Amino acid sequence: MPHGQGPQGPAPSVLDLLDPAEVNKRASIVPPAEDQFQNVCLVEGAVAAIEPIIMSMNVKDMLKFKKSFLRGLRAETEGKRSDWERFVLIRVDAREGMSMYPRLLPDAIILIDRHYNSLKPYRKGECNMYAVNKDGACTVKYVELAGDQLVLRPHNQAYPIEVMPIEEGSKAADSLIGRVSYVGIET
Repeated sequence: MPHGQGPQGPAPSVLDLLDPAEVNKRASIVPPAEDQFQNVCLVEGAVAAIEPIIMSMNVKDMLKFKKSFLRGLRAETEGKRSDWERFVLIRVDAREGMSMYPRLLPDAIILIDRHYNSLKPYRKGECNMYAVNKDGACTVKYVELAGDQLVLRPHNQAYPIEVMPIEEGSKAADSLIGRVSYVGIET
């Protein structure tokens, strides 16, 4: 008789003791249904900074995020942002990436929640990383308010702290594109 076989065929295995439906449910490699994902547009930083609605001509790529992940992100909106497309992605350039190293790297893709433009900490005791509209372009920094100026603080101390005046008649939140909610780095 071959090894591992009994008189009636193959020897029983541990899997024979389990419910086949339960095994199949846990072993499935079928991706979740398409409706569980939301497309998020990858755009230039300047587009993310000023365009409430992203037009197709400005879309460089689309990435999919689980809807449950996006729904789980808390909004903290100051001012009128309800008509802004909430989530956008940008690719961080070399300077921005290195200024926030090791939290970011050059060419990282970041998810920006444009409905979180408050300086309130998202998590108690942690600094939020923001995409900031600086002269019509996008910079990524930690942000603090000092009087009528925003202090843009890099994570990497080799880069300078920048001070940005808040325009007269504006609020700090007007300069914040949104909170960085996710960082994707290719390896």
